[in-house]
Amino acid sequence: MNSNTFRMPARRIGVIATATVLAAGPAALATAGPASATGGDKGRANAVVLRTGLDVSLLNKTLNVPLKVSLNEVQAPASAGKTALTAELDGVNGGQPFSVLRADVATAKANVEDGKAEGYSNIARAKVHVPGLPLLSLIEVEQVTSKAVCAAGERPVAEANLLGGVTVLGKKVTLSAGGTTQVKVPGVGEVRLDLSKTHTTSRTAAASALELKVSVNPLKLNVAEVEGTVTLAGASCEAPAAVKPQGGVEEKPVATKPQEANLAETGGNSATPYLVGGAVALLAAGGGAVAMTRRGRKG
Repeated sequence: MNSNTFRMPARRIGVIATATVLAAGPAALATAGPASATGGDKGRANAVVLRTGLDVSLLNKTLNVPLKVSLNEVQAPASAGKTALTAELDGVNGGQPFSVLRADVATAKANVEDGKAEGYSNIARAKVHVPGLPLLSLIEVEQVTSKAVCAAGERPVAEANLLGGVTVLGKKVTLSAGGTTQVKVPGVGEVRLDLSKTHTTSRTAAASALELKVSVNPLKLNVAEVEGTVTLAGASCEAPAAVKPQGGVEEKPVATKPQEANLAETGGNSATPYLVGGAVALLAAGGGAVAMTRRGRKG
C-alpha cells in the first residue's frame, strides 16, 4: 500500500471517521460523548463504560492514527445504555468499521440531587477488540462494575468489582484485587491489567474496574502495532459544597457530642445550665423571705 491510498487532509494525519455507537438492536448509529453536565457547588458525577487511548501504526510505518473513543460516557444528570461500539480508521480494515466493544449489558448512570453526587457503570458479557485482531479479543469479561458516591458532609466512597472470569488475548487469567497482572502471548503482544483501582479525597471519589496497558503487534489488517490504554467501567464524583448562609461563611454542623463530653468531665450534663438558673432563682427567693421575716419581728 502506498500513500495514494490515504486521501488525508493536508492539515492533519489521523482518523478520517468518527467513532460511532450501535444500539443493542438494529438501531441507527449515534455519536458517543457526554450527555449533559452539572458542576460547581452543586457537585459532579461521571460514568463511562469504556474509554480507549490507543495509537495505531500501519505496516508501512508512514502513518500513525489515534483510536480515542468512548462508550456511554455521561455527566450528571444523564444515563446511557448502548451495548456496542464501532470505529473507522483510515487505512485500517479497508476503511470499513470494525468492532471495538460488544456486550450484553453496558450501562452508565450519573446523578446529582439532594446533596449527593453518584456515578455508576456496569458491563456484562463483554468483548473488547483492537485494530488488527478481528477474531481474537483483547479482553473478555463476565461482569465488572464501578460506583462512586459523594455526599455533602460525608466521606466519599469508591467501589470497583469484578464478577466472573476474565480472558486476555485468548488466555484465561486470575486477577488480584488492587494488583497488576501481566499477560504475554508470543507473536501477538502483551497486556498489563490493573484491577479495581479506586481513589478518594475529602470531597471526591473515583473508581475503575479494569485498566489495561496494551502493546500488541497483530500484523493483520495492515496494522503493525497498537499501543495505549483501555479503561473498563469507570465512575467518579465530587460532593456538593456545604450549605453557606447569607454572610458567605460556611455553616458548620453543631458538635453536640463533644459538648456533652466536656460537661461530663466537670460533673455536669446537658441540663446543667437550666439547673444552675433554677438554683439562682431559689436563692433569690429564699433571701427575700428571710428579709421579710426579720422586718416582721422588728415590728
